[in-house]
Amino acid sequence: MAAAGVGPGGRPVRRRRRVFAGVAGVVVVLAVAAGTVTAIAMARAGAVDAEPDAAPSALSTEPPTPTATPTPLTPEEQLLAGTDDPAACVVSFTGDGVGDAPVLQTQGQLYAGLPIPARDGLVFAGWYASAGDAAALAISGRVNGSEPVACTDRRVTLYGAWVSPEQNAAENARIPILMYHQFTPKPEGESGWLRGNYAYIGDFDAHMNHIATGGFYLPTWDELSAFIDGRLFLPNHSVIVTDDDADQTWFDLAAPVVEKYKVLATSFMITAYRQDPPPNIYVLRRSHTHDMHQAGDNGDGRIVNWSIPEIVADMEASYSVLGVKEVMAYPFGHYNDTAKEALRQAGWEMARTIEPGYVTIGTDKLALPTVRINYGMGLDAVINLIG
Repeated sequence: MAAAGVGPGGRPVRRRRRVFAGVAGVVVVLAVAAGTVTAIAMARAGAVDAEPDAAPSALSTEPPTPTATPTPLTPEEQLLAGTDDPAACVVSFTGDGVGDAPVLQTQGQLYAGLPIPARDGLVFAGWYASAGDAAALAISGRVNGSEPVACTDRRVTLYGAWVSPEQNAAENARIPILMYHQFTPKPEGESGWLRGNYAYIGDFDAHMNHIATGGFYLPTWDELSAFIDGRLFLPNHSVIVTDDDADQTWFDLAAPVVEKYKVLATSFMITAYRQDPPPNIYVLRRSHTHDMHQAGDNGDGRIVNWSIPEIVADMEASYSVLGVKEVMAYPFGHYNDTAKEALRQAGWEMARTIEPGYVTIGTDKLALPTVRINYGMGLDAVINLIG
């Protein structure tokens, strides 16, 4: 046992124990510190050990998944995407030599403005509901502005056909433009000097039924123009129905018959007197002038008495009502070179006279002949005139 030292006042001092206790305390502190450092080091080592597991995703050389590129819309899809009309229908065109872009039409309304393609050395023969109809030039399958648009899933495809100029000439088509005026429910007809103008409505019904069920083709005016130019084939079994004056009997008696049989008809309207909307979708309104259906200074119609500027102004007034030019009917059938030039300047392409005859290739577009229908002409008489 170590001897104790003597301190002041003779008290013994145990120096070695104090030294030992101090050393032990230091050792404990160092041990605790060392343990702490070791724990921190182990924790850091654990973190380092864990990093290699996550490193591959951060350092991966695999390319990122590409963003899908939207499929471009087709022309048909673009047209549908650009309209909010639930009745809109895309009409597409196909066939040899056909490159016309699709167009929007309205279901339930008549086809409007169908293209008439051109191709060197050939004559366009129309649009058809199927490739078979196009190959056969089937009138029953030919589609134009005389019938309403009908679609499946808001789309329809029309098939174009062609014939040679020789085939077109060999058809030797003669297109009748029927001209009606007033109508009567009396089988015995009306009295007075205009008696001949009044078609018995029973006869008119028989006429329209024959046209609707007899396999006739009903050309539109733009088709007739292209036919005259030799650019469009029309079959001989074609007919155009017109009415002059838009008399009240036309609205009350004849227009419902037109609608019943779905026969395209044109009403030539004197717009100073009437501005009625079309009575149904099968009736086209065209000009019978604005206010030239009156006698001029020499007793003939104003259109052969007035100057070119006067005629142009009148026709523009008519256009402001009808919204279309295309074809007009001369009042009383009167016309001359001045009238024709005025119509050209006003933007009209065609005009119908009262001269008897049929439209053929090369007919003067500003002097279209007609087939007049008078009172007493029954079905047999019309069949003799149009087939």
